This record gives sequence, structure tokens and C-alpha cells, in this order.
Amino acid sequence: MNLIDHLNWRYATKMFDPKRKVSKQDLEFLKEAIRLSVSSYGLQLYKVLIIENDEIRAALRKASWDQSQITDASQLFVFCNYTLDYDRHVDDYVERIITTQGNSSDGIKQYGESIKTSIAKMSAEERKSWSEKQTYLALNNLLIACAELKIDACPMEGYDNQAYNQILGLDELGLNATVIAPVGYRSASDKSQNRLKIRKTKEELFQTA
Repeated sequence: MNLIDHLNWRYATKMFDPKRKVSKQDLEFLKEAIRLSVSSYGLQLYKVLIIENDEIRAALRKASWDQSQITDASQLFVFCNYTLDYDRHVDDYVERIITTQGNSSDGIKQYGESIKTSIAKMSAEERKSWSEKQTYLALNNLLIACAELKIDACPMEGYDNQAYNQILGLDELGLNATVIAPVGYRSASDKSQNRLKIRKTKEELFQTA
């Protein structure tokens, strides 16, 4: 199958088969796909929690309006944006450049300082919006990787953000639960899988100028 076939196959899974689990090998593939996601400046100002613990997921389900995907999926991916210490994250990024590329020139360090300056110029609300958007880029890599492996996923915003932060202890870590995605295998009882995909036509969606 090619990419378009994979994308036509996938849908936002409403019911998962709780008996089917994603293999460790496939899970590593999904993690690597997320790791290679694009991000602004390459900073990756987010952390991805993979929740497997049944008790934690039961608590999170209550904070997700009792949606069954939270507990029935094989894993629950929680994408969290960083909310503090942006300068430290930039310094870490510069160190990764130096270590990986062997480039310790003043230009690289100046580049890091220019990133810090750009972030510092943002208002608190602008920084929040910008860092949250980065997690959606990573989420998209997860969805495409899942489709390639014929693993089901359901991107979700329907949950109590503050409750997630409290249950997972994210505030203390300078993290915020931005978007979530249960991952696993669709239930045969999920009627959504039989619905035709509804999308705009190319003529409606695109305009060349």
C-alpha cells in the first residue's frame, strides 16, 4: 500500500479491542516517528507520555468524559508542551547540535541566543499557543506512522486538561497536557470504521495563486 491508501484506511477510532496490544517493536517504530517530527527551530518543546498503567488510565478516563478509548486502547499517548525554562531548552538544543554535528562555532551559540531573544519577545499567551502547536506536529507523525502499520489511533481534545495535569503531576514538571491519542486496534463492533470518509474535493480545498 502507498501513503494515500494508508490515509484512506485510517479513521478516528471510537471503539478499541482491549484484548489486542501493540507489539514492542511497533511501539518503538511509533516512538521513532514522533522523535523525527518537525518542530519550530528543531527544539521539540514537548514530552510524550505513553500511559499503560490501568489505574492511571481509569482515572484519566473519568477526566475524559468516560470515553472508552482511554482504557480500551493498547496505549494512551499524552502530548505535553513545556511551559517553563525555555532558555534551558534552547541551551540543551545547542549542546545537541554541538555533540551531534561536532560544530562548536560561535555562530551556533549565537543562533541559540537569537532563538532565546525571539521567544522572550513573545507574550505569555503567544508562547503558550506556539508551544502547544508543536505537539500537534508530533501528533501527526504518530497518526501517519500508525496508519502505515495498520494500527488504529484517535486524536482527542475531549478531556479535562487541568485534571490530566493534576493526575499525571505535570504542573510540577513544567508540562501541560495539550492533546491525546489512544493507540491500538479497532473493535469489530466499531460502526465508525464502515463509514465513507468525508473530505472536501481538491477543487474546494486548494487554490493556486
